[in-house]
This record gives sequence, C-alpha cells and structure tokens, in this order.
Amino acid sequence: MNTISSVSPHTASLTGTEYIAYLLRHAVENQYAVAVWRLPNDSVCHLILSRKLQRLSQDAALEELATGFLFAPFQKSRERIFLPADFKFTFTGDNLQPAATPAEIQSHTWLQEQLKQVPYTPHTPTCYTVPPTGQETETSYAELVRMAVAEIEKGSFEKVVPSRRKIVDLPEGFDVVQAFQTLSNAYPHALVSFVSTPETGSWLGATPETLAHVHDNTLFKTVALAGTQRFVPGIDLRTVAWTQKEIEEQALVERYVISCFKKIRVREYDEYGPKTVVAGNLLHLRSDFTVNMKEINFSQLGSVMLQLLHPTSAVCGMPLEPASAFLQQYEGYDREFYAGFLGPVNVGNDIHIFVNLRCLKLHDGKATLYAGAGVTVDSTPENEVAETEIKFQTLRKPLFDQPV
Repeated sequence: MNTISSVSPHTASLTGTEYIAYLLRHAVENQYAVAVWRLPNDSVCHLILSRKLQRLSQDAALEELATGFLFAPFQKSRERIFLPADFKFTFTGDNLQPAATPAEIQSHTWLQEQLKQVPYTPHTPTCYTVPPTGQETETSYAELVRMAVAEIEKGSFEKVVPSRRKIVDLPEGFDVVQAFQTLSNAYPHALVSFVSTPETGSWLGATPETLAHVHDNTLFKTVALAGTQRFVPGIDLRTVAWTQKEIEEQALVERYVISCFKKIRVREYDEYGPKTVVAGNLLHLRSDFTVNMKEINFSQLGSVMLQLLHPTSAVCGMPLEPASAFLQQYEGYDREFYAGFLGPVNVGNDIHIFVNLRCLKLHDGKATLYAGAGVTVDSTPENEVAETEIKFQTLRKPLFDQPV
C-alpha cells in the first residue's frame, strides 16, 4: 500500500485527513456536492465529488445508476438526491489506497493537478447554513407523546414515532474532518457519513440501521430494529431484559418488513432474530432478513423494497398513513433529511442504504441534533423524553463533550 507521501513530491507532507480537508474545501469553493463515508466494520473511507446533482423519482432503479451516493429526505413525496461520483477517492487512516479502478486513477491525477495549482494550506472546511429558529423542549415533547398515546387509545394507529430537535453550539475550532474521524473511532459498527451540497446543507452522522443492502446483485438484506436501552460497557448481552412495550415495538417493525415482502409476493426469505445488539451507546432489538434475488429471479428487489420500506414503522409509525398524518400535523418542524435514508450506490458491486438516524445538521456556529422515540399504548412521556436524551448523547458526547 502506498502512503500519501509517495504519491507526489508536491504533497509529501500531507496526511489522509489533510487530503480530505482539501477536497472538502475545494467542493465548497466550487459549489460541488461531496459525500464522505465509512461502512460498518470497515477501515476504508470513501469520498466522492459531484459537479452536478441528479434528482431521482421514487421509483428510480438504483441498480441502473452509476457509482455514487444517495441522499433522501424523510418525506416520501420529495425527490431523492443522487451524487454521481465525478471524482472518487479511497483512504485508509493516513494512507491513500492504491487506485483500484480507472475512474479512481483519473480522480487521483485530477487531485494532483489541483494541488499543483492551489497548494494545500491548513483550513477548516465550512459547509454550514444558517441555524433554524426555535426548538422543541422536553415539556412540549412530553405533551406530544401524551397526544400520541391518546390517539393510539382511540384506535387511530398502533404506533407513532414523534421526534424533537436540540440546537447546540459548535466548539471553538470545530473541524468536520476531525469530527468524522472521531465518530468513526467511537462507532465502528455504524455507517459514519458526511454529506454536503448547496441544496441540502451539511449533514454528519453515525447510523446503525440498514434499510436496504444489495450484495453483488445476488443477496438482498434488511433489518427490523427497535427498542432502546442505554448500553453499559461489559454487560453480557444474553442477560439483557426487555419490557413488553419494547418487545412489541420491535415486533411491529418485523411485521412491517414482512408485510412489504407479501405485497410483492416474496415468500422465500430467511429471518434471524430478534437479538440484542449494541449500537454506539445504545442497545436495540434487531432481526435480520435475507433474500436470494437470483433464486427468486428478482433483480431489482433492492429498489422495490426500498420504495416499500421507507418510511419504516421504526421512524414513522404503523399503520403508515395515519401515523404520518399525525406527525405532519403535530410534530411542528420539517425533518428534512433526518429519518430519511442515505448510502453508497453501486460501489464495489454493492448498494448500502441506511436510515439517517443519529445525525445532525451543521450550521454557522451551531448544530441541530435529532432524536425520536417509538410511542405505543404503553408509553409514558417521561420514558420517551429520557430515550430522546440518550439518543442525543450519541453524537453530542463524542463531538461536543456535553453529556445530557
């Protein structure tokens, strides 16, 4: 493996993180879109630059897209954003991986030319937008939970997932590249990502939840993830006890996934779980589903299931329509890309799409954090407020060292 210093005498002193910082600055200055990500349990960091975004309809076939990164909002009616990989780079720690494809060779050559024209200088990339006004308090969120429980008792829906925001000050000298590295180190089992475009603003996150994964055009995978407890280091996961409310909440998500399979008459799937899993500072109940796409002759199952699954009952509610209507009427703010989905498309013959949870939007000097909690008939406002506070801490503690 070649190190950064062996790539060019013009960049002999640059580390991998400095390369990434340079590319982010270049993207902002030239109004490019940029996505940086590291998949769960992987050491490779990927970065793409896009000169022009593509807007996709809901029924777009991901399998037919070029290599790139998908970024979709929570509201299903809105267009998805696709960042084609006009330039693509791969990094491992402070080493630059040898370019594996002609496209990456072209990208590295382009980067060397850029650095010759504008030499690297230390710089904190700024890709921020103006902070929103207002945020949801614990009191207002508790009242929203009470309203949700009342609607459930009336039979309006079985479950709904109200969310709230928390706006925090960015520390002095906050650097998005360092923040990305901090999250990568803190949460090795999550998708860690940074996406910034002139149209969407800048989003940073570490999400644990796979929505749709297509491996080598052969296997489709998805998960049902719900229930939340605080993770205590050293705990034996086999001894973790779950309440009836948490078990039922996860079962609702399982049933939702199975109902999506039934809609397209897919019966040949493997289900494993539920089991207790660690996701950062939290514990969840998780079930895994796998389908052999070649055995059932369904080459676009990933795109079809993505269309059916989003938004899952884990981020919206069940049944979907009345739960979504409740959130639109009473939640009180635009989620934008929180609880939407994102991930690399057709990179290394794989599609990895994740629910955009445990994320924040960066602003000039501030960050907006997002968290939600699944409300069922057994929910209490106090417990759901506490759950959102725990989820805020997933990003707030490692990035801002401000435990809630």
